[in-house]
Amino acid sequence: MAPPIYQTSTFRAPSVEEFAHMALEVRNDHFYTRCGNPTLTEAEDVLAELEGGESALVTGSGMAAISTSVLTFVGAGDHVIAQHIHYAGTTSFLREFLPRLGVTVSFVDQTDPVSFENALTASTKLILVETPSNPLLRLTDLKRLSAFAKEHGLLTIVDNTIATPINQQPLKFGIDLVVHSGTKYLSGHSDVSAGVVIGSQALIDRVWETFLLLGPVLGPFDAWLLLRGLRSLPLRVERQNRTALAVAEFLSRHEKVSHVYYAGLETHSQRELALEQMSGFTGMLSFELRSGTSGAERLISALRVITHAPSFGGVESLIVCPATMEAHMMNEEQFDRVGVKAGLVRLSVGLENERDIISDLDQALEQV
Repeated sequence: MAPPIYQTSTFRAPSVEEFAHMALEVRNDHFYTRCGNPTLTEAEDVLAELEGGESALVTGSGMAAISTSVLTFVGAGDHVIAQHIHYAGTTSFLREFLPRLGVTVSFVDQTDPVSFENALTASTKLILVETPSNPLLRLTDLKRLSAFAKEHGLLTIVDNTIATPINQQPLKFGIDLVVHSGTKYLSGHSDVSAGVVIGSQALIDRVWETFLLLGPVLGPFDAWLLLRGLRSLPLRVERQNRTALAVAEFLSRHEKVSHVYYAGLETHSQRELALEQMSGFTGMLSFELRSGTSGAERLISALRVITHAPSFGGVESLIVCPATMEAHMMNEEQFDRVGVKAGLVRLSVGLENERDIISDLDQALEQV
């Protein structure tokens, strides 16, 4: 009933002839675990089917999935278009690492499709977006982005971590590759670090060649934990969607809260787009207090049910101030430029009772 764990780094060849064949086969999962492993293959098959892709490649982290994918398709002299705000690790990779390789990057407003079109140059090769984005939950129009990219022969990569394949499937809109931090909703239990790239067989085979050289391998036991999490993914996400909407509605009515970022709210500027390309609004939201940074710190310190910890998408509710958590990756000026205020609070709802989460926020807000 549970898949076996092939906790081995290498496999025995039955003959000299078979060894020669195994060594030549692409992505052989019975040769050497950096090339593949049956436990990893099972996780990849499930993830590919969830996203509607032909193939998938699991990695040791979400950043490994993003960096390996991008480095497969760009090199010195190429140009990348990305949105202003990504997960901070992705932003650092785009701003600091790629320029060292001679790759230029233009950052645009993801809420304005024309901004992508205006950033196009003769050397543009790739567009990278994250939708909804972390931590302001802004959306990118996937259908229009895909049409524009195909018209100009550009590759598109979408980070679908926050939405999950339960709420959104970018490949159905014509996107080329989807990446996830499997550490978040996919595994869902805050006990594994993982990533995945999903797309056509031809594209994943190219990413695998880069992966084989860089070596960001996911361990077999971690792949097994990822499979464990995937078995409950639809149930968890459905519950988290529902709870997050209730929490967002509560916060939007509270006198001490100045703004709530959540596409499920009727007041959200991109609600219509969310309804077009998403079936659920995710379990993550962010908000700002009228009392700013000091109020946010007081709120977090007063919470009893919700935990102050990084990451998101697990069974427990987690809360952070992104500007504090990611200060080592982005400075204050960069946060200001993308609209992330020092007092912004990001909340990932878990599987606790909805009333317990709201009551915890309510009592903490009383102390602000």
